[in-house]
Amino acid sequence: MTRLFHAVLVGVLGAGIVHIAVLLMVPAYSQRDAWSILSERSNFYLPTRLDPAGEQPLIASLDPLFSAIACRFDLSDGVVRIHGAAGVPFWSISVYDRVGQNTFSFNDRSTDDSRLDFVVGTPVQMIDLRNALPTDFARSVFIEADVTEGIVVVRSFRPDESWSRIIDAFLNRINCTLHD
Repeated sequence: MTRLFHAVLVGVLGAGIVHIAVLLMVPAYSQRDAWSILSERSNFYLPTRLDPAGEQPLIASLDPLFSAIACRFDLSDGVVRIHGAAGVPFWSISVYDRVGQNTFSFNDRSTDDSRLDFVVGTPVQMIDLRNALPTDFARSVFIEADVTEGIVVVRSFRPDESWSRIIDAFLNRINCTLHD
């Protein structure tokens, strides 16, 4: 009976220690989400590398075969346009809301010429934009997002190290611009 009591006591004590440790770590992890990490590094509409060369990646769970940039946006200022050139084996784009929920995602196979040219806006902004479409948006893909603030992430596949220069040039030429 004393062995059972001892085992239960050690189990309860161990569970208590684990729970206290988790409670003490929650503030550190809850304030270190992708939004807060990006906001420390860059402002709205400024593409930021998630895997800067020679540095610790901004997001710990990045796939080593992909290079990526992120751009924070605020749709209350207007629509945001993400555009760049083609020429990489594969790219994908994802739109996340402020808390990190994926609201839209697709890749270069969704376009006719593999060019990166997307406009993100609210449903109301998209209606207004389509009524008076700017000429430079004629070939853009439109993404309706029911978010006010969010993050656009563009990833590019790097088959091997020989592609690094090409992938870096592709990501460095991506623009993330606000259009009123």
